[in-house]
Amino acid sequence: MAIEQIKMPQLGESVTEGTISKWLVAVGDKVNKYDPLAEVMTDKVNAEIPSSFTGIIKELIAKDGDTFAVGEIICTIEVEGGAEETTSTPVVTSEATAVAATQTVEADAPNKARYSPAVLKLSQEHGIDLGLVKGSGAGGRITRKDLLSVIESGNIPKAGTTPAQPVVEAPTAPVAQVASSAPAAPKAAAPAPSVPTMPGDIEIPVTGVRKAIAANMLRSKHEAPHAWTMMEVDVTNLVEYRNSLKDEFKKKEGFNLTFFAFFVKAVAQALKEYPQINSMWAGDKIIQKKDINLNIAVATDDALFVPVIKNADEKTIKGIAREITELAVKVRKGQLKSEDMQGGTFTVNNTGSFGSVQSMGIINYPQAAILQVESIVKRPVVMNNGMIAVRDMVNLCMSLDHRVLDGLVCGRFLQRVKEILENTSKETTSIY
Repeated sequence: MAIEQIKMPQLGESVTEGTISKWLVAVGDKVNKYDPLAEVMTDKVNAEIPSSFTGIIKELIAKDGDTFAVGEIICTIEVEGGAEETTSTPVVTSEATAVAATQTVEADAPNKARYSPAVLKLSQEHGIDLGLVKGSGAGGRITRKDLLSVIESGNIPKAGTTPAQPVVEAPTAPVAQVASSAPAAPKAAAPAPSVPTMPGDIEIPVTGVRKAIAANMLRSKHEAPHAWTMMEVDVTNLVEYRNSLKDEFKKKEGFNLTFFAFFVKAVAQALKEYPQINSMWAGDKIIQKKDINLNIAVATDDALFVPVIKNADEKTIKGIAREITELAVKVRKGQLKSEDMQGGTFTVNNTGSFGSVQSMGIINYPQAAILQVESIVKRPVVMNNGMIAVRDMVNLCMSLDHRVLDGLVCGRFLQRVKEILENTSKETTSIY
């Protein structure tokens, strides 16, 4: 018999951890290859982890509600045949562990100040001043294992400690010891903030999805210097064109031709012309993405998901409308898959669907910008001839990462989106 390991998979391009929402198996259960083992939540997707082997569940290392970093072992399976399990050959469970065992990084290393959601969460739970911790990750980055080692040592550098004190270095162990050690002790619960309650108040537990969303939003605001700009667009011709088509389109195609599809198509076309917007910050370089894959925000009662329309610049307005409908249905039925969430390069958020006319979105990390499409409203507008007319107007609100983008290129990008939308009409635009 041999013991095989199941690790936390990466369920999205920027996902660094996942929370076990529910185990679907128990110790001693027999499972077949590809059988679902557990339901996992991240800030981007709910998914099932399939078994990579046929065998008997040996140990469930993670418990319901536990959060594990990508690549960490969550359970073991006893399988027939293959090499016997040995303890003499260690298994390195992550790149960070290997680095911790083989090298020491200088305290002023370039990546030290970039923290993962797991690191931020642990530091907040235990009051750790990250500025006083020496990381063992690549480029000096502080890893989750570094903080667990600091916590276990009892030598916790608290926030507010005088800077004259030496930086605390996370204790390291030989690779073999790390690989064969027992799972870390359960993390202490974060102290609840002092919030006065009155009779009749309702306490609502924070779900794993909500915690994951909070961690990703915190990371985005912590790392990306947000700037904001807005432009108003006259979409009177677009509204008339869409309204003239919607009934016949629904009857023929079986799904709605929404205004949002026109906006997504315009954004995709403008991104092709201004590829700088379709970029990501990567520490010592900026990655300009070739594919234009647009995240669209879809909300449920208690969570927000951002599935991806792949290669949106190559799709027609009809094709985009179909994908918007299909992805929204998947989200609301809980059928969204990990591949539906991966590869996004820019996010378009339809905030106008609930009546918003102006908002500032938080960037979908690690992208460089997010565009909020607000509600279309009728307003009196002074025309070029000096006359006042009632027009259909919409605000486009854009948040940008000022490390990657400047106001000039973002202004030109929004001007191009505005130009495309204002020139959308029966005479100039085909939906097919």
